[in-house]
Amino acid sequence: MSEAVKKERPQFRNIHITQIVRYRMPLAAIVSILHRVSGALIFLLLPFILFLLDKSLTSEISFDYFKGFLSLWFVKLVVLALSWGYLHHFCAGIRHLLLDVHVAGTKEGARKTAVATLGVSLFLTALVALKLFGAF
Repeated sequence: MSEAVKKERPQFRNIHITQIVRYRMPLAAIVSILHRVSGALIFLLLPFILFLLDKSLTSEISFDYFKGFLSLWFVKLVVLALSWGYLHHFCAGIRHLLLDVHVAGTKEGARKTAVATLGVSLFLTALVALKLFGAF
């Protein structure tokens, strides 16, 4: 008799890679993934950053070369990507520090800090873009 009353329980499994486009991740997960992506971007482009620093500090002539090199649109896009990477990584790092000291440790608090992280980093990146492309 007890077998007839038993209901089948649903099985929850991890999503497959083919289902990732249909899965709606929370904003905190997106910020966490972008934190890792920005850290990898900074790490992988470190030789380019050091090249720019070396060229800008060697002499006056090399600084003029650096200014000419930096005026290329592709280089400006790479510098803008690096700026976004740094700014997002910095803001997300502060967010993770706040979560580590149990500030905004709730689900709603994590969502609010994720929105703030994205907002601040994108705003600061927009300011850098305006400066790079000569708006002010």
